[in-house]
Amino acid sequence: MTPVRPRRQRRQRRFAVGAATATALLLAGCAASGSVAAGTARDDDELRVVTTTGILADLVRNVAGDGVEVTSIVPPTGDPHSYDPTLRDVRDIVYADVAFSNYLLLEAHAVVTTLDANLPEGAPNVSLAESATKYAAEVIPLVENVNLDTIWLGLRVSGTGEELGASRASEVRLRATGVEGPGRMAGYLTETFGQPRVYFDSGDGFDAADGYASDTATLPADAHTHMSWAFTEPGVYRVTMDSELDTGPGARPQPVGGATLTFAVGVDPYSVPGMEDAEVLDAGHADVAVDLDEGAIVLHADAPADADQEHDHGDGAAHTRTLDPAETVVSVPNKALAPVPAGPGLGFLGRPGDQVYLLPQAVLGKHVHGEIDPHLWQDVRNAQAYVQSIRDTLVAADPERADQFRANAEAYLDELREADAYVQRTIAQIPRSSRYLVTTHDAFAYLGRAYDLEVAGFVTPNPATEPSVADRVKLTQTVRALDVPAVFLEPNLAARSRVLTEVAKENDLLVCAIYSDAFDDRVTTYVDMMRANADSLRRCLT
Repeated sequence: MTPVRPRRQRRQRRFAVGAATATALLLAGCAASGSVAAGTARDDDELRVVTTTGILADLVRNVAGDGVEVTSIVPPTGDPHSYDPTLRDVRDIVYADVAFSNYLLLEAHAVVTTLDANLPEGAPNVSLAESATKYAAEVIPLVENVNLDTIWLGLRVSGTGEELGASRASEVRLRATGVEGPGRMAGYLTETFGQPRVYFDSGDGFDAADGYASDTATLPADAHTHMSWAFTEPGVYRVTMDSELDTGPGARPQPVGGATLTFAVGVDPYSVPGMEDAEVLDAGHADVAVDLDEGAIVLHADAPADADQEHDHGDGAAHTRTLDPAETVVSVPNKALAPVPAGPGLGFLGRPGDQVYLLPQAVLGKHVHGEIDPHLWQDVRNAQAYVQSIRDTLVAADPERADQFRANAEAYLDELREADAYVQRTIAQIPRSSRYLVTTHDAFAYLGRAYDLEVAGFVTPNPATEPSVADRVKLTQTVRALDVPAVFLEPNLAARSRVLTEVAKENDLLVCAIYSDAFDDRVTTYVDMMRANADSLRRCLT
């Protein structure tokens, strides 16, 4: 948490810094009619709070009460995963005394960087999902069930990078600078509607003059993303990579480290010349990781199934081990051969029908996330921890209203306890054999664990992606095998949920509402949202 300065000192600095910003915003026409324009004189006793999402804004309003202005960057019905801040949002941030985000990579990176770059110095900047653990919030690691016959190889940034000046607004660039091998190598993401985004491609060469701009993947600090890796010919490939950290505007990028990755494509991975004793990765989950603390590119991989008990997290997630790329071979077996599909954007792999060796990404669509599921509020007890963190932050920011904040928080905590009991009772009425949840995207692990539901399937982990044919087939098999009566659709994602609704129609299933990240015109508060979810689950699964 940012150290708290006295409000008057922060406000004096804010108006000094905000004057130029306010002028630019007004010239751009970003001040809404009926609102108080930036830079206009206002009640100096009014505390101003900015949040990243509408759900957080609702929690804050219940604690803050009168005399506190609360503004959300993402509109209450908006998608925090993909929202792009506006100049009006910048104005709200510049004039804020306190900021609350969820983070754990819930919000789009543009939201976080805009908040961090424009919040006045000394204003508390609290990531609630992280601070709530001090108030007994429980977190769930993101565990992906890859279900692939080959290794799944992604990209990751690990370590804090504190010594390098890294923050949550920093970016890491991971670059391919050369490839040795018998054919072409490409690393890419399959994005929405199957469109590829190419990160690395040896077919068009590597240009040091522009900093390898066309062969660079960019990730936020402490993030992870899926990748596909394609090779056109069998043999041994050696991919040279380096990395750098960009800590923010005006700062010079800092080199982090480099490495050479070895791939055995369609050949025996245990007989790569000079690497006969190397570790072979041929299954499970691994990442090419930029380790900011060690200043190196390493490989993070699942521990073997028979690893010592000391590697068990106790939550069913495999422990990751760190491997030296110089002593590791990534196996791309012959069973990884796949035809290049017809369609736009895939010409870099070859002509439609050509066979390439492919390590596919585990989930279709660009999906950048951290190590912890960020949707903590789907367990009402975690929302109570958010409220306690909000209360204590506001008390520190405005001690004169401390009694007001504490009284409001206690009353709201009582309301949340009642809501938690209601959700427990309501879901308990669903027959145990019917408590299977199939949803739009992966946002309900906390709901499932807290209220004894099984998350049986989702269309994509990221709401901005479109599933593949294989994903659709798997979803169909899931709903048929479990004989579920309904699937659940988030109202704010209705326009992007064609596959879920089509699978429901083909299998004569109900399509029912469920809320995760946003409200709508019917559900406008957090308590309403949790009660509505419980009612919808009971009605549609019973």
